Amino acid sequence: MAGPGRGVDESEGANASVSERSLFADVPHAEPLPVSLPASPPGIQPLSPDRSAPIPAPAPGPVIRFRRLLSHLSPSGVRNSVASAAGLELDRGVAFLLVPVFLACGVIVYFSLAVEPDFAQPIAVVVLTALCAAVTRSRRKTHLCCMAALLCALGVLAAKLETWRAGTKMLGSEIQTRLTGRVVRLDQMANGRIRLTIDVMSTARPTLRYAPERVRVSARKIPAEMTAGSVATGYVRLLPPTGPVRPDSFDFSFDSYFAGIGASGFFLGSPKIVVSEDAPLTARLSSSIEKARETIADHIRDSIGGAEGEIAAALIVGVRAGIPEEINESMRRTGIYHIISISGLHMALVAGTVMGLLRSAFALFPDFSSRRPVKKYAAAAALVSIAAYLIFSGIVVAAERSFIMLAVMLVAVLFDRAALTMRNLAISAIAVIVVSPHEVVGASFQMSFAATAALVGAYAGWSDYRADKAKAPRQRRSPAAFVTRKLVAGAGTIAMTSIIAGSATALFAIWHFQRVSPLSLFANLAVMPIVTIVMFLAVLSALAMPFGLDGPFLYMMGKGLTAMIAISGWISERSPVDAVGLISLQSVLLVTVALVIATMATTWLRLAALPFALAGLLTISATRTPDVLISEDAHLVALPIGGGELAVNRVRSNEFTTDNWKHALVSTTIVEPETFEKGDVRFDIADPADLPPGAPFTCTAGLCLARHPSGALIALADNRKTARPACAFADLIVIDDATAYKPCRNPLVLVVTKRQLARMGSAAVFFDPLSATTRAEIRFAVRQPYRPWHEQRRFSREARGLPPYRRAEKPRKPAVQ
Repeated sequence: MAGPGRGVDESEGANASVSERSLFADVPHAEPLPVSLPASPPGIQPLSPDRSAPIPAPAPGPVIRFRRLLSHLSPSGVRNSVASAAGLELDRGVAFLLVPVFLACGVIVYFSLAVEPDFAQPIAVVVLTALCAAVTRSRRKTHLCCMAALLCALGVLAAKLETWRAGTKMLGSEIQTRLTGRVVRLDQMANGRIRLTIDVMSTARPTLRYAPERVRVSARKIPAEMTAGSVATGYVRLLPPTGPVRPDSFDFSFDSYFAGIGASGFFLGSPKIVVSEDAPLTARLSSSIEKARETIADHIRDSIGGAEGEIAAALIVGVRAGIPEEINESMRRTGIYHIISISGLHMALVAGTVMGLLRSAFALFPDFSSRRPVKKYAAAAALVSIAAYLIFSGIVVAAERSFIMLAVMLVAVLFDRAALTMRNLAISAIAVIVVSPHEVVGASFQMSFAATAALVGAYAGWSDYRADKAKAPRQRRSPAAFVTRKLVAGAGTIAMTSIIAGSATALFAIWHFQRVSPLSLFANLAVMPIVTIVMFLAVLSALAMPFGLDGPFLYMMGKGLTAMIAISGWISERSPVDAVGLISLQSVLLVTVALVIATMATTWLRLAALPFALAGLLTISATRTPDVLISEDAHLVALPIGGGELAVNRVRSNEFTTDNWKHALVSTTIVEPETFEKGDVRFDIADPADLPPGAPFTCTAGLCLARHPSGALIALADNRKTARPACAFADLIVIDDATAYKPCRNPLVLVVTKRQLARMGSAAVFFDPLSATTRAEIRFAVRQPYRPWHEQRRFSREARGLPPYRRAEKPRKPAVQ
């Protein structure tokens, strides 16, 4: 945090390091004393005879100090102290810093509503709160409360506008059709398949009456000449967007709705290229950028090769679909996966590299540098470079948010303002909330802004501490001592950055992913110097690529990535289990309030963050772990059976779903079912009480049984007829049939059908261990009435109680005799 000093030369390099918060400090600025002083007013100490320092006042006695303490601790004293500190905070601009906080609160309120509101409701609230704010301008406290309510209402309105603007058409049911569309993007997958994002132009056989506008499909093989902008056609199998794999987990329908993706699937065969009319200008421009990205990514892969080439392509152009999953997992376990996603780290390294290179080049011309604001020139070039980086990285949400944050800081440099301040962070947050309100409820927004706010607040506090601390003249050191000191300082900076950012984002990571990285500090200490060098080489290679001189830089970049992969794998093998299970939402909210107070307050009021943080930590475990989890297609059921084991009813289960369930239920091992042939005497449902508590699934044709450690029996049946005998002994019956209705008359038996799951998503079941006569409790992932990103659920065949669609077989012609 640097600003121009008063009374000094304002040329380049003459800025004094002045903390922005020191401008509001309670200590007055030292100024030259007048020749003659008037009589000292009460409360001001007279100067000593030599006018060098004031005469020290006698120290107050213990009785006086005790009386002062009592006066401060009295209700009126506390009230006056709080009012004084709050007034000082308002004078320092904390009200503006709270603008994005209240906007975000409004966005969260909108996405938490049980019913989709009409436009008239948020508009009416905005108008009402605006009138209240205008009427109460003379009453400061009431006016601030009305302004806070107005900002929350504006957040609700902004989220409603984005939902209306997105209006994504979502496929309601699985279907096969011939699709023709324009390729928007191609991604090489790690498994060898190619994922295509296609803007749908037409469908046929059958023609979809409510066709999605954009789909994401994969293919085993595509024509070599197919690129972004090509028109492809082929027979595809389209699937509707799925919901959360369990209640309170990531909602893929929500993400697809705001990404504009109405369906996903795969080609039944290889797509073909067809000739079409000229595309619109925007489509041609977008396809040109995508072709350039593909060309650069292929060049990087060919130059480096292997997993290192895939990671290099991810760092330079944001193409990360081809990174092997084992490398992704090792980076997740070690807490360095943020390196792969283009975000604030990469944008800052690119901007810093460009500014450093330009300022070093300008230093070669001292006459020019002394007469020109070369720092602003470098900042402008850095702004252009990160804008280009944003475009060629695919304009993903994380990169877009990071660009806005860094652009605000670089523009502040252009206008002689301090770059790294909470005010600039607030401006960035407001811009992101206005552009993409739905990002507020996502992990990326929450973790990035939490980490940045914590780092900016810590940096400001450290700057204030150093500004108040008297600096001793530096002693001359030997070159070895100088290098050692710099290395130790750099390692300490990386360690503190990792600790601060990790502490600020820990609960958000646990809430969204149910995992932590115990060795992330050591991994970041080991990897971040390599990443810094790699990104420096990436910038150099990008600058040299148009001239064909990027080979040496890409080669060294590949070697650095090899070292990073080796370090990540080594630490990952020694990392303990990172699954921590579920935590309560209230703990996340309380810690968020504590983080806001601690990072934005500048007076002793920041101590108010302590009770919120303590309450958040104490309520982490105030949530109940599900006893049974059921997938939304009714194919997969899982229950923890003790000893870190998770029993499932299928031998080949969905890997993504089971991994999510393992982290949520703190399990390490998947126990597959024991399957028996129909009629096998070893499987006898006539006496299911023989199953011991904690027994995994035992399956025969059409029926699976398992017993929870609490003693509850779970049955999974293919149809109503198979499920009927289980009504006599089961506590929970799951029927994988959309046409079935509840076969049990016993009200204590909880029956879940495929139709229910299709309409309300995956489910979590809770047994009452204290009462065997209490029916199990069930909670679904999707609530009704549907919000816009779940409207398609009502149109699926399963939700309507219909069997799967089967194409009628054509009658065979009799053989000619």
